[in-house]
Amino acid sequence: MTAMNNCLVRLYDEHHALEDYQGGVPRWCNGCGDNAILASVQRLCRDEGLAPERTVFVSGIGCSSRFPHYMKTYGFHGIHGRALPIAQGIKMSRPELHVFVNTGDGDCCSIGAAHWIHAIRYNMNMTLLLHDNHIYGLTKKQVSPTSPVGTRSNTTPRGAFLAALNPLTVTLGVQNASFVAQAVDWIPEVLYQIVSAAFHHRGFSFVRVLQRCPEFLPQMFEPWLHDPQRTLLLTHEDGIRPSPAIAGIYRNQQRHDPADIDRAREIASSEDPIPVGILYRNPAIPCYEDLRQAGQLRTPEMIRAGLEAELDKFTVWPAGAEPAVAG
Repeated sequence: MTAMNNCLVRLYDEHHALEDYQGGVPRWCNGCGDNAILASVQRLCRDEGLAPERTVFVSGIGCSSRFPHYMKTYGFHGIHGRALPIAQGIKMSRPELHVFVNTGDGDCCSIGAAHWIHAIRYNMNMTLLLHDNHIYGLTKKQVSPTSPVGTRSNTTPRGAFLAALNPLTVTLGVQNASFVAQAVDWIPEVLYQIVSAAFHHRGFSFVRVLQRCPEFLPQMFEPWLHDPQRTLLLTHEDGIRPSPAIAGIYRNQQRHDPADIDRAREIASSEDPIPVGILYRNPAIPCYEDLRQAGQLRTPEMIRAGLEAELDKFTVWPAGAEPAVAG
């Protein structure tokens, strides 16, 4: 077979249609912003030709964390708040895999907060999508760390007393932050651009997606949906470039260089208008798996030898048949 034929066969074998990434039928509510995030990610996988067998989605607990069930790739539905250490373990064992983490505002910013902070420090090459709807949806309307003051829920019937935690300013305040962006589910074109930029960044890409919960907080983002001026679109040659149609609707725009972390922190503090775009990107920060040479010392032979050495510790050997102990 000629080299050209080999190339054509390979291209055919590696082509994937959108359906190749569509798993189970989503059980999210009609109008849930998670559906828009899923559509963007599946489109990214198709456009990038990601092999399903080399792609992993990891999640914790919550509405957002059903994500791996709806992707026809490898997936791990973890326990509450523990998506990141699972994903980091996968990346250390198999650094060549494409690793995505889907987590919610409770899963990431409450019980998983410590893992979130240290994942930023480690800067491992993976993409985290924070589905932030400001409420616990799966357990039926309890206040979350990102719920605004006054939010009435089953745990705060008189309204939330504490100011909401801002995931953007927190992430930008941690050493080794290398990619921070914000998207909204109701501008799918920009959402896709941001998810794509996050995937192509080598390092820990943190993307907060403000997403609607039509069941428990149906009015939360209505003012922003009906008034495009309340969305601040961040544009730059190294950031997002909205199409003329989107630019014509969202005219409140600001040119922002993602290399400027001080300005990124200022923008991240804004709640109205909502900043949408890439706030910060620094590709120079090293990835932890590169520093530790992840995967290079895990040949099948070494894995087998390690397992046998551990099992030998608990083996009852016949007299005189004990294996020699090295050194």
